[in-house]
Amino acid sequence: MDGAVTSDAISAVFAAQCVKAAERRLTFGYAERRAALEKLTEAVRRYEPEILAAFAADFGKPEAEVVFTEILPVTQEIRHTLKHLRRWMRPSRVSSSLPTFGTSAQVMAQPRGVCLIISPWNYPLNLCLGPLVSCLAAGNSAMLKPSEMTPAVSAVIARLIAETFPPDLVTVVEGGKDVSAVLLALPFDHIFFTGSPAVGRIVMEAAAKNLASVTLELGGKSPVIVGPDADIEQAAKWIAFGKFVNAGQTCIAPDYLFVHASMKERLLALLRERIAKAYGDGAQSPHLARIVNDHHARRLSGLLDDAKAKGARVVSGGEAEARAMAPTLIEAITPEMEIGREEIFGPILPIIAFDDIEQVITQINARPKPLSLYVFDRNNAFVERVLAATTSGGAGVNLTMLHFTHPDLPFGGVNNSGIGMAHGLYGFLAFSHQRAVLRNRFSLVPLVFPPYEGRAKRLIDLAKRFLG
Repeated sequence: MDGAVTSDAISAVFAAQCVKAAERRLTFGYAERRAALEKLTEAVRRYEPEILAAFAADFGKPEAEVVFTEILPVTQEIRHTLKHLRRWMRPSRVSSSLPTFGTSAQVMAQPRGVCLIISPWNYPLNLCLGPLVSCLAAGNSAMLKPSEMTPAVSAVIARLIAETFPPDLVTVVEGGKDVSAVLLALPFDHIFFTGSPAVGRIVMEAAAKNLASVTLELGGKSPVIVGPDADIEQAAKWIAFGKFVNAGQTCIAPDYLFVHASMKERLLALLRERIAKAYGDGAQSPHLARIVNDHHARRLSGLLDDAKAKGARVVSGGEAEARAMAPTLIEAITPEMEIGREEIFGPILPIIAFDDIEQVITQINARPKPLSLYVFDRNNAFVERVLAATTSGGAGVNLTMLHFTHPDLPFGGVNNSGIGMAHGLYGFLAFSHQRAVLRNRFSLVPLVFPPYEGRAKRLIDLAKRFLG
């Protein structure tokens, strides 16, 4: 067991949360949930200097990027939730059908209970506290398991949570795979996991043993398409941003790029120009995050070396030193290269020219469904053809990444890229049980109770004519 955390200690906290969960169904109402979210906002603001320092220690992320991609998404999620929480919590009325004439129907959002949130290393604050917002808004308690691969950020999250909430409401459990295994063996009411499809399968298997519901935010190879009528300058700016923010360590980053052959050379020139402007010092740029650890740095270098050995050409970047890797563009990709099969999760962008969009669609559909898909073109028919013929968790048209930040859009994957939705109302619903309640006022159904003869049979035959 990692550090001082023991299986017994984890089980004791879980048991305490279970006891309190039943009580909170009656006591953790709108005012209490609102107060909890306001306390979380205050804590994030108070801890901002420590958060910035922790990100610098873990993977050299620029301060502005930490604020933009880690802190602001959490505070925006809280702000949006506070604005709409009362309405989300209100039972919704449902109209009656013919068989239920004389009744009133409603759907009540109930807390699921005790929830487990396992967050990844690439956006360790955003993807830990963001789901917590939805969890608390829905009236649940939570155990948080941040990534051991970003120890400084995980330690800050642990202190922030311990100062803000009692452990029977929210607690942080730090540690590695063995701690995760202990947590996953417990009968949580809901598990929210963000990470790779491979680990997502392990989480789902563990959840199945306790019949726990899950939200899985996974990943995959998200394509970007630049069509023949694209605003090429706009495309270059958005693609460079989406690919190289956080050094490409983003689950919705463009993983590989299709560009119409007529636009390829111009796009390459504009991408190189944009990279030079944004990251002029290459691998050592102060505006570029570092790779999270030596293992992942070696993995990325291995992907690049394998591609070059099999004929790929580096057209920009390629330099790497320890955990620093320059934004890199490569072309001449072939199917036998590992970079074409494995999610890159780093600052390397393969570029593939095309003439026929139908061939591109066929290639995309031959892969597991991605978490995101991006298409750049001013021809609406071209865009709609791509959207209609492909499937992805989310999609961006003439932009990248930004759909993640929209508070009224669901965020999630499909099949290999995830199960369930998050953010805003969709996050609230993910952590809620939708309870159906039907109240009898003057139901006429007793008229057809058995024995099925006489009036009862005549009424059933009459209903068959209307409903059959």
